[in-house]
Amino acid sequence: MLITEIKQRLHKHQPRSIDTSLPEAAVLVPLVTNTQGHAIEVILTRRATHLHKHSGEVAFPGGKRDDDDYNLIHTALRESQEEIDLNPASVQILGTMDPVISRFGIKVIPVIGSVPENVPLSPNIEELDRIFHVPLGFLTHPDNLQFHHWNMNKKNYSMPSYQYGEYLIWGLTAIMLVEFLNVGLDTSIPLDAPQFHVNHGLTEHC
Repeated sequence: MLITEIKQRLHKHQPRSIDTSLPEAAVLVPLVTNTQGHAIEVILTRRATHLHKHSGEVAFPGGKRDDDDYNLIHTALRESQEEIDLNPASVQILGTMDPVISRFGIKVIPVIGSVPENVPLSPNIEELDRIFHVPLGFLTHPDNLQFHHWNMNKKNYSMPSYQYGEYLIWGLTAIMLVEFLNVGLDTSIPLDAPQFHVNHGLTEHC
């Protein structure tokens, strides 16, 4: 799909509101864009195994908001530069998606950005052990989508996931990814996650 169409869809989308005073974070969802202006891939990372949190997990580049960050888009760009050496000047911001809450009680905003093909990247080995690209065609093909059914707090959930080679895309990363696919690429992937069961302004954590 053309980046211009994705940007229009994101601007028309009305994100849900989560009324919390939780710490904030942001991730960048980097869409690789070819010379014809089509989004063809998404960039993901795998967290280093020596980390205390999220070790070995697939994630988007991102992290907690610093006091010096003037907004969460700045947070996403700063963290992406620190983690994968992505120059902020190479990123065209397309919009933001719905907030989600991590299992550590952090409110996370996904920032959608377009980056050119062959943009130079390098992993920060203190945080990551891999940077990889997943074709959007793989993510939108129904045969590649898996669902994990599980119960939490006496409620049943159906959580999407993908197995892309050696990489398992699941949890909060899969939720943010699938929400973007549904809004930005007009897919209709079922998504029933604890994030969407709101109680007194707070969601259950994934």
